[in-house]
Amino acid sequence: MTKPVSKKMGIKEDARTIFVNAPAEAIAAIDLPRLDVASEFTGDFDYIHLFAKSQAEFREIFPKLKIHLKPTGTLWVSWPKNRQLGTNLSLTKIISMGYEYGLVESTVLSIDTTWSAIKFTHPKMGKVYHNSYGQLSE
Repeated sequence: MTKPVSKKMGIKEDARTIFVNAPAEAIAAIDLPRLDVASEFTGDFDYIHLFAKSQAEFREIFPKLKIHLKPTGTLWVSWPKNRQLGTNLSLTKIISMGYEYGLVESTVLSIDTTWSAIKFTHPKMGKVYHNSYGQLSE
């Protein structure tokens, strides 16, 4: 039996969550547990998921999401695979921009035939991050 995408993502039941620009078919493919889904940005979140189709969209929205991410939270970014939907995003560009805004990446996975996803978290105090695609600001 295949492990649900939500399990691979580590999404916990009842997590305080918000989705940004999420297509219904991608949400269905994640097979989410019961969540505390918010409709607006108030307070902090355990799980934030941004679906972006362009670098401009990422740069406009990502910094606003970061300020609402709990210290132990995860900010997932999904983008169209293989230049689908006219995207100018790629894994390396997303990693670079994530570091530019002060978050670090870990897991990358496939949601469905259209969307890939990468997990960002706050950096751990005292840990040194070496990534050839991005560098944390001092």
